[in-house]
Amino acid sequence: MTKGGASMKRILITGGAGFLGSHLCDRLIREGNDVVGIDNFFSGSKDNIRHLFNDPYFELIRHDVIHPLFIEVDQIYHLACPASPIHYQQNSIKTVKTNVMGTINMLGLAKRIKARILLSSSSEVYGDAKVHPQHESYWGNVNPIGIRSCYDEGKRVAETLMMDYHRQNKVDVRIVRIFNTYGPRMAIDDGRVVSNFIVQALKGEPLTVYGDGRQTRSFCYVTDLIEALVKMMNSEGFVGPVNLGNAGEFTILELAEKIIRTTGSSSGIVHKPLPQDDPVRRCPDISLAEAKLDWRPKVGLDEGLAATVDDFRKRLGV
Repeated sequence: MTKGGASMKRILITGGAGFLGSHLCDRLIREGNDVVGIDNFFSGSKDNIRHLFNDPYFELIRHDVIHPLFIEVDQIYHLACPASPIHYQQNSIKTVKTNVMGTINMLGLAKRIKARILLSSSSEVYGDAKVHPQHESYWGNVNPIGIRSCYDEGKRVAETLMMDYHRQNKVDVRIVRIFNTYGPRMAIDDGRVVSNFIVQALKGEPLTVYGDGRQTRSFCYVTDLIEALVKMMNSEGFVGPVNLGNAGEFTILELAEKIIRTTGSSSGIVHKPLPQDDPVRRCPDISLAEAKLDWRPKVGLDEGLAATVDDFRKRLGV
């Protein structure tokens, strides 16, 4: 693929200044595409994309997806929405609006300009799952009036909208359900477990474990996830939804111990009560992604944590 060549695409990324969005910008520009990132900077940061400001194939627009956008592109990656509970619960009504009105606006755009659109849904659609590992056919166990529902139910409605626009208006859609992803450029105040633990360990503070620490999560390194997003967007005849994540399952205590080792910290561990509706087990069945996208994660947790810790050290100056 060459710059300005026939195969060059103009690609819109909502949430382009976010953790995932910025890495996706890098990847798509590197492949020879013209990329437009939009962000309202609620949880995104210009620091994530500052290195792209002088790139002639990158354009940044400050815009909130709850308002319509008029632009001509070939593909839309709809990533806009705070993904950390701390951020999405800060203004829960705005989170619902982003998931619902934002998705309607992006689908309306895709319909008008006949662009393919990919929705970054979430493993949160499974809620506090009763089935392990979670498969795409599982309908989930979500509290519709809980403190996490602005995000959980918001993503579920976003998936509904994607499928209704696909069935009713023949919009070319793709749906991915993203499980815990980590790596360089995660916000320092992200509030999720990997960033929390790394920041606490580097500052020599006790690592805060909620509950007994035996609850599990899977952790996918950002480059693996970006590879899967690109594969899904460019797949033919496969709408999804498809789980994207690392099938390795670790307890929160195991993660804490790995981060203490990786940072060389002398931090201990303190326990606090488990937040409301916090899932006990979360791990993807990725057999569908393996079969349909020929994709599986390549970066192990130890390798990924080492790179992430290096990035946090630089930004924290420790």
